[in-house]
Amino acid sequence: MEIGKTLIVTNEEHRFLVTDQLREMPTIQATLLLEPAGRNTAPALTLAALYANESADPILVITPADQTIQNGAAFTKALQNCVHVVAADESKKTIAILGITPTAPETGYGYIKKGGAQGAYGEFTVEQFAEKPDAITAQAYLENGNYFWNSGMFVLRASTWLASLKEFRPDIFGATETAWVARAIDQSGDVQFIRPDKDIFQSIPSESIDYAVIEKCPASNGAFNIKMVELNAGWNDLGAWDAVWQVGKKDACGNVTSGDTLLSNTNNSLVHASSRLVGAVGINNLVIIETADAVLVADRSNSQDVKTIVNQLEQQQREEKNLHRKVARPWGWYDSVDEGERFKVKRIQVKPGASLSLQMHHHRAEHWIVVKGEAEITNGDQVITLKENQSTYIPQGQTHRLANRGTEPLEIIEVQSGSYLGEDDIVRFEDTYGRS
Repeated sequence: MEIGKTLIVTNEEHRFLVTDQLREMPTIQATLLLEPAGRNTAPALTLAALYANESADPILVITPADQTIQNGAAFTKALQNCVHVVAADESKKTIAILGITPTAPETGYGYIKKGGAQGAYGEFTVEQFAEKPDAITAQAYLENGNYFWNSGMFVLRASTWLASLKEFRPDIFGATETAWVARAIDQSGDVQFIRPDKDIFQSIPSESIDYAVIEKCPASNGAFNIKMVELNAGWNDLGAWDAVWQVGKKDACGNVTSGDTLLSNTNNSLVHASSRLVGAVGINNLVIIETADAVLVADRSNSQDVKTIVNQLEQQQREEKNLHRKVARPWGWYDSVDEGERFKVKRIQVKPGASLSLQMHHHRAEHWIVVKGEAEITNGDQVITLKENQSTYIPQGQTHRLANRGTEPLEIIEVQSGSYLGEDDIVRFEDTYGRS
């Protein structure tokens, strides 16, 4: 199956992490559509459709980023069938959806009920969409044989999505189109960034693809047609930690581990350590996720409910909801290892050949200590080179820049001190990556 350009819709804050991942796959040519705020999947797809529709109304394959497929050949064949189904409809009213052959009475997924005779490409009409069921209903769906998990993967023409959204949710269509018209475009190396207007985009109603359009189509009297193609390819949705455990490599006790972990009398659990040793004794069917700034402990059967903790973080306006301790940047990353009143300590790594912006801070001074590699430092009118175990001081209000002209990663320890240490205390004078 021939694939054209790849469009990735992601949050503005994830752009450099996504860019780094793309550079590990040099054969993929991608454009990033950057959302200033999350508005669910309907506005996200609308951005992609507006971009694609400016050329030749191509067929779009829409896939979430948090799914795994074990059988690539079966997946490709199912997608090809979806493309054929969509391409065969000259009226451009057909949307194809992949329905997953269920293997268990899963209560965490929505379901699709197929109907009618099988078409030329293995497609079926969709008789009904069903919400996430209780355990008894899920078992009945499994035994019925006509119900499939809703994968959230669709194939359609760009114009079909735009027309259907305009029909069913003109408010979302109009606001997203207005934000798109006012977009900004810039380039970071070989990756193009497109940003819809921030203020307009934040006013768009938050809605999913399914609720905005897909579930309305069967009752639209043929205005838009939904066809389902079955997919039996070892699919798994990694939207919950229990799913990560299911696809992970298990030890003799059914545990999936990563990082520095020690387990005793522990069974069927997922234990992840990213920054320190995690020990587990006498537990069963738990999820333990350790990161530098937070630890999650949950029963595997309740891992779908982690969002309740996220909601509490949002209500309490906790930084952990939006900020990670380790943050990706186009030049490398930084890790905020400690902070207190009037000080913050960061570990900073700069990629070979990369540099930070020429910048200044109004409210803080900085001390830099080189611990690995060689640093070229602009400090006011001076440009100096520092090697391991050498340091310098950047006064408050001083123009400065950190660069790595070498072939190995550069690491420094930065100690900030001042009355305000927020990331927004920055004035950029020059920036390789187009940031202001």
